[in-house]
Amino acid sequence: MTDKILVVDDEREIADLIEVYLRNEDYRTVKCYTGREALQCAEKEEMDLAVLDIMLPDVNGFTICQKIREKYTYPIIMLTAKDEEIDKITGLSLGADDYITKPFRPLEMVARVKAQLRRYKRYNSSRRTEEGDVLVHAGLVLNAKTHDCFLNERKLVLTPTEFEILRILLERKGEVVSTEDLFHEIWKDEYYSKAGNSITVHIRHLREKMNDTAENPGYIKTIWGVGYKMET
Repeated sequence: MTDKILVVDDEREIADLIEVYLRNEDYRTVKCYTGREALQCAEKEEMDLAVLDIMLPDVNGFTICQKIREKYTYPIIMLTAKDEEIDKITGLSLGADDYITKPFRPLEMVARVKAQLRRYKRYNSSRRTEEGDVLVHAGLVLNAKTHDCFLNERKLVLTPTEFEILRILLERKGEVVSTEDLFHEIWKDEYYSKAGNSITVHIRHLREKMNDTAENPGYIKTIWGVGYKMET
């Protein structure tokens, strides 16, 4: 069965264009032109990915993203009308996985969709060897097979991107992992730009959930100008 993608944009020409390119790649699409319609659709139908415009006439894309994240973990790509950092940071903080700035190249959008779906399916697969399924470090337990993560017996609710970042850092514990390496391991998308900013937001969100801080890290340490490492 092909993947089903929710497309939300009040500019019908843009929504129709996205639909055409996604259908050319054999994806099924569900289009919504208002935020309320999108919320109803997300509640009733099971999706594999959502493309959400931020600026909508009724309910904005941030609210839709937040509502989806209350129930689902599938990838969310935000469409931003301007190259404004605050919109991107807000979307990522609410659980979005990627963003595209308008005007965008349709082929770039398709590449982003494919990259996110590959990562999501990899996150939900159980292909790792048995001995590598569970990673343990200082009260942190990450199970790559069941996709559960606990910190001092408290379950952490992580997005797929947050889970992948934490998994990579745990697997390479004690090593410095560059922002570029994190980006390529997670997205593998040649079109992605300003990856460092996105990784920074995801790391910050991870720290908040783990009650960790950049100033006095107990787990994730920033190596300025290079990347991050899991403290040993």
